[in-house]
Amino acid sequence: MTRFFAIIVAIFWAAAAVAQSGYQIRTGDQLTVEVLEDPSLNRQVLVLPDGSVSFPLVGGIAAGGKSTDQFRADLAAALAPNFATTPSVFVSVAALAERVATGGGGPAAPRTIDVFVMGEVANPGRLELEHGTTLLQGLSQVGGFTRFAATRRIQLRRVDPQTEAYVSFKFNYRAVEDGAKISGRTVLADGDVIVVPQRRLFE
Repeated sequence: MTRFFAIIVAIFWAAAAVAQSGYQIRTGDQLTVEVLEDPSLNRQVLVLPDGSVSFPLVGGIAAGGKSTDQFRADLAAALAPNFATTPSVFVSVAALAERVATGGGGPAAPRTIDVFVMGEVANPGRLELEHGTTLLQGLSQVGGFTRFAATRRIQLRRVDPQTEAYVSFKFNYRAVEDGAKISGRTVLADGDVIVVPQRRLFE
């Protein structure tokens, strides 16, 4: 009976994978991941601003820009060292990130997003920004930093829809490329909070 159930599940997920095979995963998407050999790993994961997702036994793994099939194969390979054989992994898109309306029927998406900036900037508060505005572009609209700003420790806080808690990402304004999870080119989302902390002594 267990084997029969496993076969049915595999057929179901195979059909879902075919339907989504041409879709490219994007930041803000929610993915459903199931591991046939270990149901305790089954969960929904959020694609973070850098295009990665966090998954048990693996840590961060790139998903953005890949098809669900590509991501499934990469995740299965990353999980393989923890199993006797490469596990059977199934991935589907549970929810799409908010998209900007391009015309046609249905209600139009809002033309702007609300982003909140707090801390050591000249004009903290709510920013009304166009869709597609990057982190650096958003920071350029707060009138600059105060002399007490810790610009190497700026935080971008974004709500994880799964836990309804903020996830924090560090951004170094002074670094051209420091290998962090986000960069100045990271696109802001509605409800993001940018925090510019106060500089520590001798920082």
